[in-house]
Amino acid sequence: MKLYTSPLACSMATRIVLAELGRTADIIQIDAKTRRAPDGSIVHPMGMVPVLHTDDGRVLTENAAILQFVAHETPLVPSTIWERAQLQQWLSFIGTELHKAVFVPLLDPDAPEGARAYALEHAGPRLAVLEQHLATREYLLAEFSIADAYLATVLNWAQATPVRLADFPAVAAYLGRIQQREAVARCLALETQAYLAQRA
Repeated sequence: MKLYTSPLACSMATRIVLAELGRTADIIQIDAKTRRAPDGSIVHPMGMVPVLHTDDGRVLTENAAILQFVAHETPLVPSTIWERAQLQQWLSFIGTELHKAVFVPLLDPDAPEGARAYALEHAGPRLAVLEQHLATREYLLAEFSIADAYLATVLNWAQATPVRLADFPAVAAYLGRIQQREAVARCLALETQAYLAQRA
């Protein structure tokens, strides 16, 4: 498999899942400016990551889809229909309510100030949902899942925005716990190193 990524982007969630499962893939970093692969090819028509190329030549995009594909029939994807529905619920929440609605406008240097203000205003109620859910549990589901890999990746972006996780102690504690997992810490260190090298 080939996984096209960008440092500290949402593609880090798939790297975390692969590390948790002890699976390997060729990690290929796209160019930050051109949004192309090192060989100059267009990986995604909108320059987005992650993009997964399977060994048999198929191509998969969209974070939630890739996470479920690489972790199919493993403990990181629940087996019962109710647990799978809950997994879908949290993947959707993370992708739409946090990733796109809050952090994309706050991290995009070209976003208008009104969009940033709107995103920051709506961050609180969304994080409050997480705060209530995580106040009495260690993970989003009963055990660590692909949803946790995605959520930890997205919450990590708060440090580069005005979003204050300290105002949500259960969320902040959750992120701290997840980041201490061996696979997560290893991927975060590698991605941070790549991010700093890219900026330099």
